[in-house]
Amino acid sequence: MKLVRFEAGDAVHIGAVKADGIVDLTLAQSRFQTILSIVIAGDVALAFLADVVTDTAPSHSLAEVRLCAPIERPGKYLAIGMNYRKHLEESDKLGVARSAHQVWFNKQTTCISGPYEVIEPGVTEKLDYEVELGVVIGAAAKNVSEADARSHVFGYFVANDVSARDWQFHSPTFTMGKSFDTHGPIGPWIVTADEVANPHDLALRCFVNGEKRQDNNTSGMIADIWQQIAYLSTAFTLEPGDLIATGTPEGVGVAMDPQVFLQSGDVVRCEIDGIGSIENRVA
Repeated sequence: MKLVRFEAGDAVHIGAVKADGIVDLTLAQSRFQTILSIVIAGDVALAFLADVVTDTAPSHSLAEVRLCAPIERPGKYLAIGMNYRKHLEESDKLGVARSAHQVWFNKQTTCISGPYEVIEPGVTEKLDYEVELGVVIGAAAKNVSEADARSHVFGYFVANDVSARDWQFHSPTFTMGKSFDTHGPIGPWIVTADEVANPHDLALRCFVNGEKRQDNNTSGMIADIWQQIAYLSTAFTLEPGDLIATGTPEGVGVAMDPQVFLQSGDVVRCEIDGIGSIENRVA
């Protein structure tokens, strides 16, 4: 199932994609009125909604609505750095120190924006892009093993880990340069985990003004998703609705020679096979 949030009239509704339309779950008298409530209820909610979607005709065309970020503001948005081999090599050239452990930082949840929203550069002069596979945590996870990690995933989405490179290194956590408002476009929907046979075999790409900048496969991750969840949950509880950005491949602007950063009017498109695509213009 593909779950969305979208504007309808003066309100934000939730829905499920059906062909080229949306079944409005807000109007379908569903007992689930937020995406987070669906995530928390898990399989019970999905079984109930499957019947609703089957029995209900779409009331909106995908082409005619404005899609919002596909989940209400989560408790945590965590992202891993240098998690693709060639991107790690890029980082070496930039003088970023390697770590013996997974490298994590927060994207403050106020950075989250919709799949087609404008990116506001803010004060940065070195605006960059990073296509990533995003993960939505389902069941709460604490001290989860790699073998059990998959059962704690609710679904997947496309993320652009927009980065203010000049602010990224103001502190060793990267958080400042990763959390500007509008620098967390996600979407276009959440694809539930049952529809993704192998999240570690998905092609992902990023284009700037139609020029391909990144092109790799999630099989290139150094720490896979299950290892990421096991590592994080050793330290703290991952809660339903928490988001994880699983790393970006090579091809970012800061690593180009000469460096190429996003400019006003540039259009960034991030796409992942089997998940979808998001597209954001720089203000």
